[in-house]
Amino acid sequence: MLFKALEWLATETLSTKAKRFGKDRRGVAAVEFALLAPVLLIMYFVTMEASQGIEVNKKVSRLGSMVADLVAQNPGSSITKAEIQGIMNIGQTTLLPYARSKPTITVTGLQLTTGATPKAKVAWSLKLDNGTFGAGLVKDTEVAIPQALAIENTFLVKVDSNLGYKPLIVWATDGQRTLGLTDAFNNIAMGESYLLRPRTVSKLDCSDC
Repeated sequence: MLFKALEWLATETLSTKAKRFGKDRRGVAAVEFALLAPVLLIMYFVTMEASQGIEVNKKVSRLGSMVADLVAQNPGSSITKAEIQGIMNIGQTTLLPYARSKPTITVTGLQLTTGATPKAKVAWSLKLDNGTFGAGLVKDTEVAIPQALAIENTFLVKVDSNLGYKPLIVWATDGQRTLGLTDAFNNIAMGESYLLRPRTVSKLDCSDC
């Protein structure tokens, strides 16, 4: 009889505890947060990276526009290699505070030929690639330009600004390998080209380019 009473008491206790556990809502918020926190963090970093990428893309475009404008505003009919390099150095600071990769800037003087269908040929060209100055396009190379700008015997300044954008998530050493990311997430190509006519002269020479 005593054994049955103890058995009933134990069963009753377990049943009561089970019912109480089923109704207990303490800790639900913590469990939900643990499940949602990784998703929220991923969304936060993706949003942050996307907004920064868009901003850097705008800066790459602004870089090309500024360099082209400064070269085209040269007051004389001739510009030196050092002056163009100085303008390119100023231009690349436009990307700051982004500094995970360096831009490529190519400044080219284009002389258009005479005739019914003028062709734009390289008169001189300089390039800044990953912080190093060098030669740009080969002289007399034909460059495609918009038909609206193809006016015979005119001169154009062409600036190409390009950047291989490195997202923060793959910037750290071996970060890409550790996370198993493909090249599609690294060195995202950004670029812009600008064509301007010299502002104060009809032709802009560069004797030492």
